[in-house]
Order: sequence, then structure tokens, then C-alpha cells
Amino acid sequence: MAILVKLISYNEYFQKISYRVIVYIHYFSYLCTLILRKIILSLNTVFSMFQNQYETVFILTPVLSEIQIKEAVEKFKKTLTDTGAEIVHEEHWGLRKLAYTIQHKNTGYYELIQFQAAPTTVALLETDFKRDERVMRYLTTRLDKYALDYSQRRSKGLVGRKNVEPATTDKVEASNEAKA
Repeated sequence: MAILVKLISYNEYFQKISYRVIVYIHYFSYLCTLILRKIILSLNTVFSMFQNQYETVFILTPVLSEIQIKEAVEKFKKTLTDTGAEIVHEEHWGLRKLAYTIQHKNTGYYELIQFQAAPTTVALLETDFKRDERVMRYLTTRLDKYALDYSQRRSKGLVGRKNVEPATTDKVEASNEAKA
């Protein structure tokens, strides 16, 4: 009986220690994140002349309300603007079906943000994506000149529409009249 009491007391003791260790690890990671953020923000002033065009797409969980979705998007936009990025274009794609299940969910809210920023800003943005449990997936890419041209045409609505030339339409009408 005495051995059982000692085992229980040791178990409680180790649970308290393990809880403290977990709290210290979280606190340490939070401090490291703050230090890293300050270093990256100071590097942004150095790298401000090397700004690239980026595009990020992230998927939010479908269980969120419209207000929570807007809050999450605003949080990430604030992260970008606080680090000196300029938001060029934003698209809200809405609720879409996923190609495969992610976290036992078949749908998600898609959001696309195009921004111009220093390379160090992407690391901060992706850290925020990793820490936010509302984000199921994310992808950030640097746009080259061809992707930049395509994204500008897409934002103007020129991509995905079939351009019908007037000459083609006249030919079709002329062939229909010839058949009649």
C-alpha cells in the first residue's frame, strides 16, 4: 500500500513537472518568435530595395462564420502591412470543395492575396499561418514576370473569357445564311 501511495505521489509530481516544462517551452518559443520578428523587421529596412511580388493562397476551415473569416483575413493583411508590404490585389474565392480531405473536412474558404514585399516578410507571414489553427493549408509563391503578367490580366478579368472577334461572328452568320 505504501508503494502504491509513493507511485501516485511520484506520478502527480511528474505531471506537475511536465506541465511546467511544457509551459516553459511555449514561453521560450514565444520569446524566440518575438526576437526573430524584431530581427526580420530590422532586416526589412535593409532589404526594402529588393522587393518582390508574391502571391499567397490560404484555406480557412469551413466551420467559421463570415465575421470570423473576415477577422482572419484582416489579421494576415495587418501582418503584411505591419512589415512594410504593399497589398496589390485581393480575391475572396469563397467556400469551395477540396480535392482531398484535410483535417477531416471536404470544403474550405479560399483567399488569395497578392503583395509586394521584402523576402523576409514571407517568413513572418508563414509563421502566422502555422500558428493560426483556422488555416488548414497555405502556399506563398514569388511571381516571375510571366506570372505577374498573368495575374494582372486575371485581376482585370481578361483571363477565362473567350474573346469572340467580330470577323469570326460575321463568318458564322454568313455561313448560316448560306445554309438557309
